[in-house]
Amino acid sequence: MRPADPAAPAFVQLAAHPLRWKLLTELAASDYRVRELVERTGQPQNLISYHLRLLRGSGLVTARRSSHDARDSYYHLDVQQCAQALARMGSALHPALAFSPAPSPSLPQTARRPAVLFACTGNSARSPIAEALLRHRTNGQVEVTSAGSHPKPRLHPDAVQVLREQHGIDISGQRPRHLDTLNDRWFDYVITLCDKVREVCPDFGGNPRLVHWSIPDPAAAAGPGPTGRPAFVRTAAQIDTRIRYLLPLLTPVPQEVQP
Repeated sequence: MRPADPAAPAFVQLAAHPLRWKLLTELAASDYRVRELVERTGQPQNLISYHLRLLRGSGLVTARRSSHDARDSYYHLDVQQCAQALARMGSALHPALAFSPAPSPSLPQTARRPAVLFACTGNSARSPIAEALLRHRTNGQVEVTSAGSHPKPRLHPDAVQVLREQHGIDISGQRPRHLDTLNDRWFDYVITLCDKVREVCPDFGGNPRLVHWSIPDPAAAAGPGPTGRPAFVRTAAQIDTRIRYLLPLLTPVPQEVQP
């Protein structure tokens, strides 16, 4: 009796559907709400919600309530889970097809450094953590800054301590800044890290690529003192993972387009 043909890996079965592939590619660029995915795909909401449920069931996509409007949810593609699924798929086909991580970009000296802005509300935890980690991982090859719509008087001490202890980065001398102080700056990427600031982030020159990372405020989830620090450790780890997958997208900008 002939043995049954092996089923295609789960990732192949999920990604092979045209609409699910479209959702995966959209969420690979940014976190989105359902109504935004409806606009970007041109498909009805009930169909989008159905396929998002399948992607969530596979662990490739997660959802969290918006901190701006709790009636909304932001959907996020877990790129690390996708990488692992692709590695398993390649290995199932042939051992030589295992995937290896993409190297960090190295920018030629003749290029202008890409400019990235990270924004959150208080500019005291999430956005300065992202700024510090991107600068650290690119060895200064990216021009990176952070700001907030309602900046706090100082950085959160747990953000400072976690960066120092977990990543060897000292930002103790940094102070929160307002988004309005950057009105004359041009950016290639503007990345919002909280749902509230996404709604009020000003327009910047240079037609930047707008990206949203829906990340909860660790200060809101944390208690006082050392008992609250695990929330900052988790947030820094989450941001660091997103930054590692952002790196291959940061390409040099030719000098002639510099404003």
